[in-house]
Amino acid sequence: MQSQTIQQLQQYLDSQIIGQPNLVKQLLVALLADGHILVEGPPGLAKTRAVKCLADCIEGDFHRVQFTPDLLPADLTGTDIFRPETGDFKFQAGPIFNSLILADEINRAPAKVQAAMLEAMAEKQITAGRKTYSLPELFLVMATQNPIEQEGTYPLPEAQLDRFLLHLDVDYPDAESELEILRLNRGEAKGDDKSPPPLISQKDIFQARQQVLDIHMADSIERYIVRLVMATRQPTQYNDKLAQWLEMGVSPRATIALDRCSRAHAWLSGRDFVSPEDVQTMAFPVLRHRLLLSYQAQAEGISPNQIINHILSLVGSA
Repeated sequence: MQSQTIQQLQQYLDSQIIGQPNLVKQLLVALLADGHILVEGPPGLAKTRAVKCLADCIEGDFHRVQFTPDLLPADLTGTDIFRPETGDFKFQAGPIFNSLILADEINRAPAKVQAAMLEAMAEKQITAGRKTYSLPELFLVMATQNPIEQEGTYPLPEAQLDRFLLHLDVDYPDAESELEILRLNRGEAKGDDKSPPPLISQKDIFQARQQVLDIHMADSIERYIVRLVMATRQPTQYNDKLAQWLEMGVSPRATIALDRCSRAHAWLSGRDFVSPEDVQTMAFPVLRHRLLLSYQAQAEGISPNQIINHILSLVGSA
């Protein structure tokens, strides 16, 4: 089922992003499901490299924005500039008007900048002055957060986190992958020839997205997705432990995201139908940032992943 162009893209990214196959696959899932991804992990784990390598392969412009406490919304969206020669104001577009955006350390920017970014993500448009401007048809944001350094940050509220299609936790590579990273870096420093990146047109991506939407999903799988979502909203119907851990369940955006991402995961796996395993795999990145944990769960050190595991054990796929 997977097209040859996307397969070549995945193979190239795997060769450039060593030891992070899950990051590569979820980045492609976000691309195919037409959503944005929030990546959290310690520095130096190829988060920036991943989206830059993806940008090298795709027809469209790429821009990296380093979020800082003194950033202004106009630095992101652009602003009206007065032209003395004409006596008029002319809009000068900001970096948000690129197809692929790396929002580095998004939690370092104040609320107004985050709001401008999230309007662009949700509506594919920005407002400057009294006018609204449309963003490119192909528009993907990969935002990063550093979990080990919280001083001087502005944590994203839960309502804004909900705008991200996926939330991915990135961990350190294993020893064998670390050795490959060392050799790859040495080769790049020496200027060794490497295989050129495959070039994929936006038309190919839009066709792939249509194929993803056309994948067969049985009624039982649709009902399974809804049962998983309802378990977060009505945990007392399952057991007291789940009810004690959850303060609030996930929104309908989670249902839509789980449907789209499960289809994309199945398509990337070369199948023309969605299986329960696709839903279970995608439940973690789709739900983990949308669950609102209770004070008791936080006090006990319960993570969103543990809660999702518990929900999957309680809710049957049949």
